[in-house]
Amino acid sequence: MDNLDRQILSILLDNCRESDRSIGSKLNISGGAVRARRQKMEDINIIQQYAVRVEPPLLGFGVLYVVVTGEDAKKILEQCSLIGKPYLVVPCVGGVTVCGVVVDSMEMQQKIDLAKSLMKDVRILTIFEAQKSGRDPIKLTKTDLEVLRILTVSPRQRTDAIANKTGLSSKTVARCRDKLQGSPDVQFTLVYDPKTLDGYIPYVVLAWTKKASPAEILSMLDQKFSQYYLQAPFLAKNQIVLFMYAKTIFEMDEVTQKVRSVDVIGAADLFIPKQISMYNQWLYDVIDKSKKSPRLHLT
Repeated sequence: MDNLDRQILSILLDNCRESDRSIGSKLNISGGAVRARRQKMEDINIIQQYAVRVEPPLLGFGVLYVVVTGEDAKKILEQCSLIGKPYLVVPCVGGVTVCGVVVDSMEMQQKIDLAKSLMKDVRILTIFEAQKSGRDPIKLTKTDLEVLRILTVSPRQRTDAIANKTGLSSKTVARCRDKLQGSPDVQFTLVYDPKTLDGYIPYVVLAWTKKASPAEILSMLDQKFSQYYLQAPFLAKNQIVLFMYAKTIFEMDEVTQKVRSVDVIGAADLFIPKQISMYNQWLYDVIDKSKKSPRLHLT
């Protein structure tokens, strides 16, 4: 990969629906050049799939992030399934795995206690609950969820193709699409293979905040570290998750130390992902259940 490939990947990580022409305009290259580079990244499996990530709190659910020692992702996934529905599994260098689990928001503490008692042959390093975006959530209708269901299968597909599959008008589909894209709890992104980013090291800094609100601290961190972002950070209660990249392990360590030295950061841990897996079965179950609801607005 070169820097242009990395910039294209970063833009698609933040919004995989962005057109080749739009990306090219930002980078001062043609849409055709973007398309060729994007296709190359797909062919060599840097880009494994385009995906839609929906934050469970948008649909009334909670999500726990469980960080454990252990690299047997299949076994860890099975144990997480006893707590709730898997959302995200990321094995990391050093024998640490990060799991996201969707749970009933009213049973959060019970699920945390259950995780501590049920998970065997691993050591739980930390468990934290994801936070809502802080903005008023959008109200989703059955139609919105129907369009969302189609988009989760192929996030980059055109509006007219979605209209043909759903029987909705293109105008209705466009309205639902724009509504979803405008929500901070819905991200059109992609899944990439960290091992294929030749020339770059993707890593994650999980920072614990103090004193100020995470949103205020995030703005401060943006000013200092945005040039190292691989994709937009996100908040989880008093944690900030920074998705970053470096060219060498020394640069990675230096930037992490600088994050730790920020006054309002209490602590920061470094994770280097080896694989990223996203799971949407919980979302499909919610959408299927919504079809039986007599209500128009579901959230």
